Amino acid sequence: MAARGGSESARHGGAFEPLREPVFRRIWSASVLSNFGQLILGVGAAWEMTRLTSSASMVALVQTAMMLPLMLVAVPAGAVADMFDRRRIAMTGLGFSMVSAAVLTVLALLGLTSPWVLLAFCSLIGAGVALYSPAWQASISEQVEPQQLPAAVALGTISYNVARSFGPALGGLIVLAAGAQAAFAINAVCYLPLFVAFFLWQRKHVPSRLPPERIDRAIVSGARYAFHSGPIRTVLLRAFLFGLASASAAALAPLIAKDLLRGNASTYGILLGSSGVGAVAGALMVNHFRAIFGTQATTGFMAVAGGLALMLVGFSRSLPLTCLGLLVAGGASIIMIALFNISVQLSAPRWVTARALSLFSSALTGGIAFGAWMWGMVANSWSVDVAIVASGVALLAMPLLSMFLPLPEASHADVAPVELFHEPEVGLALTPRSGPVVIEIDYDVDPASARDFYDAMLQVQRTRLRNGGFNWSLARDIADPSLWTERYQCPTWGDYLRMRDRHTAADMQAQELARSFDRKAGKVRVRRRLERPFGSVRWRADSPDPQQDTVGYLGP
Repeated sequence: MAARGGSESARHGGAFEPLREPVFRRIWSASVLSNFGQLILGVGAAWEMTRLTSSASMVALVQTAMMLPLMLVAVPAGAVADMFDRRRIAMTGLGFSMVSAAVLTVLALLGLTSPWVLLAFCSLIGAGVALYSPAWQASISEQVEPQQLPAAVALGTISYNVARSFGPALGGLIVLAAGAQAAFAINAVCYLPLFVAFFLWQRKHVPSRLPPERIDRAIVSGARYAFHSGPIRTVLLRAFLFGLASASAAALAPLIAKDLLRGNASTYGILLGSSGVGAVAGALMVNHFRAIFGTQATTGFMAVAGGLALMLVGFSRSLPLTCLGLLVAGGASIIMIALFNISVQLSAPRWVTARALSLFSSALTGGIAFGAWMWGMVANSWSVDVAIVASGVALLAMPLLSMFLPLPEASHADVAPVELFHEPEVGLALTPRSGPVVIEIDYDVDPASARDFYDAMLQVQRTRLRNGGFNWSLARDIADPSLWTERYQCPTWGDYLRMRDRHTAADMQAQELARSFDRKAGKVRVRRRLERPFGSVRWRADSPDPQQDTVGYLGP
């Protein structure tokens, strides 16, 4: 497999090959500029807050106000991106952030900002970015060839880390030269090229033949798919634990500069730059490492490299050595995050990609948030160097997870959608809200193959549950041991129709394996029943029946 991956890499180019695609190139280039604007906003807002108040907690809340929407809005934003045109959703999020930044600029120029007004607008801008992000990530696979997806995802991380390397310093110069108002204005302008790039993208949106789900049902559907999909569930857990273990570098960087290196604010800036440069270099190597070693081996190697680098940072009292450690740690972290992201995108079918990515983002940022608090507590109780070294040790233990939670080596072929051509026979006047609907499927299996058939049906169970089925069960007739009945429910008729639209190649393979044990496989015996048929029969004997008793009427 490694050799095949290497040949694919040679055929399809290196880390910058996706930039040959005009749409991706325009959007990626504009995203670099928007990331600069976002980081410049953070510097300007923090500086403006120091002018408005002397409270350290209010200054710290600026970062919270910008990041909290990314956690709170990410999952609903992913559901919206899966339900509607991702291009339009991305433009809506960018437009909202751009307008919010423009209003903040006007208020600052008029001298009408206050601490809470500043925090409110930082949250609004962050909410727009949170709405845009899942739509952008989920649409990458539509802008490049499948074999270019790993490199394209890596370039997405480069976009942010290039800005992270120089954005804060540039923001400081802008604030120093023209004030925080200029930073707010530049932030608003930096969203415009990205908005235009999405506007110019002639995306072929194929609307679903079914109406979109309610937002709450869409969120639940995404969460259920992730829970019942082994590969995605593994990636989410690994991402959370990685964020938890590695959060010390970013969270304690100011204290590394101040307490361990006896430096000042410029030392802190140098450390951030080292980490950013390492992240950019690591992102450039993602496709190369994945093609040669595979996802599993690369993440294990990077966890060890990152852990040793953090231990070096904890023991070091030299600025060059600390910069080297943070450079390696930054590169290793970005490679692992990019590989987690790629695993999610390759393991999720198109109908749930944005929701899976939003859950991945929430798992990673949640792990970082809890990890920052945890390593901060360790630093308070012991010391900064102990916390950094302990974080490195935790990263060194990450490869052990591969023994119990191996990362998937998935491909787009596994999650390619499969259209079902046979339509269910319907004799009742159903509406999308009719339900619950019960589906029963009979199998005639040689008793000698019962064990193998049962194992195959456990794979079918996972496909039913992650695609929208509930209360799955498998029963065996006690009088005729060769007769088995699979049973599951869908809340409504509309949910059942959506479930039929969600079948992938891997799902069909699992079902075909189970049906291969059926001695009457050529005659599929499926019963679809309305479990609560209120309204499908006349309320009273003398009630009018608009279909004259042939097909009952079922109200909405």
